[in-house]
Amino acid sequence: MSSGQDKKPTQPRPGPRGQRGKKPPLPRYKRGPFTYLIIGLVLLTGWMMLQQLLATSVDISWDGFIEHLKNDEIKSIEIRETEITGKFKPGIPRRDKKAPDSFAVNYDSEVLGKRLGEILKEKEESGIEVKVAKQRIWLIMLIQWVLPLLILVGIFYFLFARNLRGGAGGMLMSFGRSKHRLQDKDRVKITFKDVAGVEEAKEEVAEIIEFLKNPKKFQRLGGRIPRGVLLVGPPGCGKTLLAKAIAGQADVPFFSISGSDFVEMFVGVGASRVRDLFKQAKDNSPCIIFLDEVDAIGRKRGAGYVGGGHDEREQTLNAILVEMDGFDTDDQVIVIAATNRGDILDHALTRPGRFDRQIFVPLPDLKGRVDILKVHAKKIKLASDADLERLARGTPMFTGADLAAIINEAALAATMANKDSVETADLEEARDKVRWGRAKKSRVIDEYDKKITAYHEAGHAFIQSVLKEADPLHKVSIIPRGPYGGATFALPEKDRLHYTKRYCMALLQVCFGGRIAEEIFCDDISSGAQSDIQQATNIAKQMILTWGMSDELGLISYGPDAGLKDMMYVMPGEKEYSEKTAEAIDKEIKRITDEAYKKAKELIESNKDKLERIAKALLKYETLDADDVEVILEGGELDKPTVSDLLAAEQARDEQPNPEQEDLS
Repeated sequence: MSSGQDKKPTQPRPGPRGQRGKKPPLPRYKRGPFTYLIIGLVLLTGWMMLQQLLATSVDISWDGFIEHLKNDEIKSIEIRETEITGKFKPGIPRRDKKAPDSFAVNYDSEVLGKRLGEILKEKEESGIEVKVAKQRIWLIMLIQWVLPLLILVGIFYFLFARNLRGGAGGMLMSFGRSKHRLQDKDRVKITFKDVAGVEEAKEEVAEIIEFLKNPKKFQRLGGRIPRGVLLVGPPGCGKTLLAKAIAGQADVPFFSISGSDFVEMFVGVGASRVRDLFKQAKDNSPCIIFLDEVDAIGRKRGAGYVGGGHDEREQTLNAILVEMDGFDTDDQVIVIAATNRGDILDHALTRPGRFDRQIFVPLPDLKGRVDILKVHAKKIKLASDADLERLARGTPMFTGADLAAIINEAALAATMANKDSVETADLEEARDKVRWGRAKKSRVIDEYDKKITAYHEAGHAFIQSVLKEADPLHKVSIIPRGPYGGATFALPEKDRLHYTKRYCMALLQVCFGGRIAEEIFCDDISSGAQSDIQQATNIAKQMILTWGMSDELGLISYGPDAGLKDMMYVMPGEKEYSEKTAEAIDKEIKRITDEAYKKAKELIESNKDKLERIAKALLKYETLDADDVEVILEGGELDKPTVSDLLAAEQARDEQPNPEQEDLS
């Protein structure tokens, strides 16, 4: 470390919002009436304690008071109901010279009244001033009985009564209140401009938006708008976002609640919350009620179905059915529900008249992914070389939430690298991070393990490059990511609506390319092919059981009914075909996998030199893109910095002195 760095002055730590040296603001707490009541009681107690500390009179006993009275040492007295106060004559010798001149003594008129009267009668000539205070029994009764009662009433009011009328969000006695979140039309800022990739779904809800804006237009011809809309689709595809956009586009309030918010341990609470929700919605019409994860309360009922017989859930579902039946034609309340499993919902919920329309929100296609990436890319600063269409091609089966995460991760990576904008390299690294996990560049790998990984991934990359039926190769890397030691990435040219038998066989050959390369070049096999074997087995099972791609078994579906399996109790190991058919299925799966393995092995054995060059390039560069692999297959040499060159350049850049630090020195 240089001397200039040693003399670097200490910089104050930045405060919030970039301000240096300023303390963060103190938190602001809400103060309600109950808070002020507590403060008042504390102040009253403090005042009473202060009065005792600053007392201007001394307490004396009854015998002491009689003795002072007989010795003519008292100037005046005031007789009260339970106490006698008075003053001593000046000049009376006393033990404590700093003691006050006033005194107080406890007094009971029924017991000591006669004795006091006799003494005062004897001392009439001594000139003692006697004063009798007015009786204030009512004040004593007020303090002893009424004040505690008022305190109890106040506590009951603040803890119970306010919660009874407090609506949603009350702490106690509010179980029957709806837990919805209300966003009025001034707060709903999301519109169709913020939603992409679901163009068909937006077209289907256009008439609902028009109805909320102009209901008389539909009443003119006697048409009835759907009372409920059910959004069905995989998680992360934008069902909630679409519901908010409908409310924002129609400029109406948005009531949002999850299905699990209705269910409590007390039977009848969910039904009460349903009634409260629909009542508030009708009071704020026109509006939209959004029930997220409606399958939590809307599962099919009856014996044998999963979750059947749950009284609380069934009562909640019945309440929803009744409320949706209670809509009049002029009620401008639209119920939108979202679920990932539309097949398990009760038929009474999805029949016409309740959820009249079911809208499927699918995974976005290529054009939809491009549009979604453009929507999220508006929030960040993209470089000129950022290619969102190429990124969309490399993200098949990605949801809208996954694409949003990619844009966010790319922005974070560019920020940490002190870049001025987000580049293509940041976007691709973010995509790989979202799919496979973070690259473990600092992980120390044994040379033998690194060699096995290089040949394994080279086998995948070679098969992916030479098979025309397979998706084009994008890049191959031996940098560990997540649980994987390396990865080979494909770049589909289009979204596939159908999977042909040739394409499936090509996928199987790509899966087996890694294991075959290990056998041929490393004279051993490893556990690195675990995920490849699992993927190949799943593809072969789909081909045989579901897609009818076996000549021996024919066009018969042997796969389980996924919807029925989730709804009904199924015994473990239960099958819908005989043992003889199961044996034939196993033989067909093995035949298909063996056929793909044999073809891939023949292809690799006839091109050993090409695969070996790819593996050596991976050991040298760690990551190769499709162009690099094409150059290697054509017999060319790569002209790019190696990993050692990149590490040396980074180390030299770190050792280079910082001009700002030199200026400070």
